[in-house]
Amino acid sequence: MQTRLGPVGGLKSMQRVADSAPQTVGLGLESGQERPRLCTMGSVQPDSPLTLLMHTWQWHRWNNLPYLTCSLLEPWQHGFFTQQFWTHRPAELTRVLHPTAIPYQVKQVHGNTVLAPSEVEAIAGSILSPEQTTVPVDTPPPADGLITEQQEQAVWVCSADCVPVLIADGQTGQVAAVHAGWRGTAKKIVPQAIARLQAQGSQLSDLRVALGPAISGAVYQVAVAVAAEVGATIATVDPADVTDALAALQQIEDSPVLPDPEPGKVRLDVRRVNVLQLEQLGLGSDQVAIAPYCTYQTPDHFFSYRRSGERKAQWSGIVSRAA
Repeated sequence: MQTRLGPVGGLKSMQRVADSAPQTVGLGLESGQERPRLCTMGSVQPDSPLTLLMHTWQWHRWNNLPYLTCSLLEPWQHGFFTQQFWTHRPAELTRVLHPTAIPYQVKQVHGNTVLAPSEVEAIAGSILSPEQTTVPVDTPPPADGLITEQQEQAVWVCSADCVPVLIADGQTGQVAAVHAGWRGTAKKIVPQAIARLQAQGSQLSDLRVALGPAISGAVYQVAVAVAAEVGATIATVDPADVTDALAALQQIEDSPVLPDPEPGKVRLDVRRVNVLQLEQLGLGSDQVAIAPYCTYQTPDHFFSYRRSGERKAQWSGIVSRAA
């Protein structure tokens, strides 16, 4: 599947196109535990709206379990893993991608804190008891994003309906993983992660950003106050004045705020908001990709808290490489 899209703020947003696409994209690679082989999980028709996209998404398999990768991040070992990997922790998933990489994760709290591995180790190490010599896997520090500092570091986030975002720098080889729910998006966590990469020497023109499976705007109902708060990150509006804020947001081309029949509610396209935040930073459409999957509408592959109420999530991760 080779697909193409115009500018991020142009005729169609990447997320709007993805929401309208078939929910089974295929012609990917199926990976065994050691070597990949071809697999098909459905296909996109030539006249699909996805033909406007410019990056492809491939299915792989490990021990017959499916996960996604994106062509935009092809130079990096990475994966947006499915619910079938529910019992596998980041340490195990890292070995699927890179046998010698060191995994890092955080305790996600719907904020905008982004940590580096050295900070994770320092914070976790400070809470060790005298008899402990290693950091327990179940006590990572609170944050919602991770950036790497050297090669062969694997950073992980988990999500069900929130947006998993993987970022990579084509020059430095460093990467980031971000958990962007509506609260984190309202606090601009993706720009925060990019700022931390820039502090390490990254240039905006070298970055590539892949937004993984998440709940689509077509089905994500939120209170109008939530939409106004999130929307204030992409438009000059007063979130306290909900009526005027929503009116202004709905004037945006391919608005992330969609109508809902229930009073006091709207539909919110969180991935579209993140794309607009990236656009406002100066990233171009060739630097951004969005997975054509909605977690709520794809029960065979993804957990969705909105759909089932289960507190389960799937993992997304990426491994840094040498410059």
